[in-house]
Amino acid sequence: MDTTLLSSCLILLYVSFLLFCFSVPASAGLCNKDDKRALVAIKAAFNNAYHFASWTNGSACCTWYDVDCDDRGRVVGLSLFRDDFPGTIPDAVGDLPFLTSLMFHHLPNLVGPIPPAIGRLSKLRFLDISWTNVSGPVPNFLASLPSLTGLDLSFNNLSGPIPSALAHAPASLNSIDLSRNKLTGPLPPGIFSNTSGAYLRLSHNGLSGEVPPSYGAVEFLQVDLSRNRFTGDASFLFGRGKGTQQIDLSRNVFEFDLGKVEFPEAELIALDLNHNKIYGSIPKQIAEVENLQLFNVSYNRLCGEIPTGGRLDRFDQYCYLHNKCLCSAPLPPCNKGRDGDWSRWG
Repeated sequence: MDTTLLSSCLILLYVSFLLFCFSVPASAGLCNKDDKRALVAIKAAFNNAYHFASWTNGSACCTWYDVDCDDRGRVVGLSLFRDDFPGTIPDAVGDLPFLTSLMFHHLPNLVGPIPPAIGRLSKLRFLDISWTNVSGPVPNFLASLPSLTGLDLSFNNLSGPIPSALAHAPASLNSIDLSRNKLTGPLPPGIFSNTSGAYLRLSHNGLSGEVPPSYGAVEFLQVDLSRNRFTGDASFLFGRGKGTQQIDLSRNVFEFDLGKVEFPEAELIALDLNHNKIYGSIPKQIAEVENLQLFNVSYNRLCGEIPTGGRLDRFDQYCYLHNKCLCSAPLPPCNKGRDGDWSRWG
């Protein structure tokens, strides 16, 4: 072989080797033996399902599918999702002390309760157990996880009340999603009491009672209480100076005067109040909300002339139907009777 060609080939091989080395994470060749032992136990608990085919004894656990490690080879992330292997959440997950993220998502054959072993994960920041058939209560011990910032337990079969212990959760917790379960009882006061930029999603449950006034002090980005049995006044969730982007109170039994409510003008994107007992008029100030994309006040007890202007003109009659006496476009025009009450012509 020509020496020039040989030299070129050797250089090419060397460059390829360097590129390979720099493309592989530093942790790929590492694997803490205790973490690996815990992962092997998790695999065994799921009867060595095909989902775990890459979890072999001859390879470093930081290269395994669904596993993330830090630079020291400690397992910091475990994400099991979109499969149909059966089983319960293994206690062995509690033997991964450096976990910051734990996910069991879209696993329809995952059953049983949320195990207390998860309460040992002191570094856990994000817990996602969603779209499964996990059942039982929302555990009190979740409030004791000192680093937790996000909790997603949506689309499961969880039942019972929302634990009042969540009021004592760390200040870092700013996102709770318990929607699409079978939860009942009242909404505990004090959750997010020291938090700004909070997300609260509780839709499609059987929750009831009044929303505690303490929630009025929370700077929610999103609050979804839809399709429950909440009652009473929820007007304190609103406010012109708040940064709230989405509010969904639909399909409850809320009862308050909408005419006294002020809305965030720059931030609010979606407001859904349909199917309640909300009365009064629609405030003219809603027309000044700059980025409103969804608006629905149908099936309430509202009355008076529908405001015009801004983005409000884009919403059709279905956003206003079945109220006491709302009128003007896109509904029929108004007629103010001798008694001063608004009504529709004809």
